Amino acid sequence: MAGGGAGGSWEEYKPCAAMVAAQCIYAALALWAKAVFTRGMSTMVFVVYRQAIATVFLVPVAIVANRKKTKEMRPGMTGFSLVFVASLFGATVNQYVYYQGLHLGSSSMATAMTNLTPAITFVMAASIGLERVDVKKPRSLAKIFGTVVCVGGAMAMAFFKGPRLLSSSLVDLNVLLHSSASRAWVIGAMFLICSSCCWSLWLILQVPICKSYMDPLTLSAWMCFLSTLQSALLVSFLLPDMNAWKIHSIFELCCCLFAGAFGSGVTYFLQSWCISVRGPLYSAMFNPLSTVITTAVAAAILHEELHIGSLFGAMAVVAGLYIVLWGKGGDGGSKSTGGSAPEHAHDVEKTAARSDSQLNAAITEPLLEAGNPAEK
Repeated sequence: MAGGGAGGSWEEYKPCAAMVAAQCIYAALALWAKAVFTRGMSTMVFVVYRQAIATVFLVPVAIVANRKKTKEMRPGMTGFSLVFVASLFGATVNQYVYYQGLHLGSSSMATAMTNLTPAITFVMAASIGLERVDVKKPRSLAKIFGTVVCVGGAMAMAFFKGPRLLSSSLVDLNVLLHSSASRAWVIGAMFLICSSCCWSLWLILQVPICKSYMDPLTLSAWMCFLSTLQSALLVSFLLPDMNAWKIHSIFELCCCLFAGAFGSGVTYFLQSWCISVRGPLYSAMFNPLSTVITTAVAAAILHEELHIGSLFGAMAVVAGLYIVLWGKGGDGGSKSTGGSAPEHAHDVEKTAARSDSQLNAAITEPLLEAGNPAEK
């Protein structure tokens, strides 16, 4: 009896452990990528390598998982067109602007900005009629208020860097308000906001794609493959110098391998499984954990300077995320355990399984399932 009870207890903690592990992978990837960019590796070349490795990782898995469903491996013309557009915005452009923002800004800001995705998705979905908004209901007001708080926090992080958090001098309010961020910092923040917008658009596109397309694993493999071709073509035009493709150290090679295999493949499995047993809201609530881990490790190991303005902005973004999720939680009801979608702003590969009946209800659920993503 005792052994059974212990086993049952462990089963209850498995989703939590899976989400903590996924967020640790995201944090490690953000920190590692920031380090290789600082050493001179091109962000665009990194995206090509990551997507190529993810393709090599996911395609065999998709083939084995669907060996008896060969028709589902081949999209029709309409489905292929939608997947091509989704991979262009959700993977190629999204990952390029995310990593460029990470390079120009900081790893802690990058992971914090990905929490904007639910708020931006809510605005996009509401503007085209996919999201219900009733100002008479508290939860609808919460989604609106949470969106405003998220956007306000993002703007604070971008423009009001503020003095260093651990500075020995006293902080004056006038100094805080006039300690504007550098040009590179602001551009980096704009890139990260653009990344969240691209990921939100990707989430919206999942509504028609998932209604008529193949299983999520094969869909992810196709998107990684198309993104590899798109990003390679983009690099060939923007970086014609072949020296940009060189990997100069084992450190850079291991980072690319980690990004493709763990940042895409392992987190895909962990999050899709967690969503299947606990629902998208449960998974999304863990997204700020990567921000906390990244900020702490970046300050301790990479010696990134923490600034008061950036800290307050990150807190506002995370608070806005939870407010939006609370407002959205009222829409899911009994559907909260169904559905799937990406969890991170810069990980297009993460899509969980949906059934046909759940797809009919998925139109009102995209922002819940957008997490960090998580990329992001």
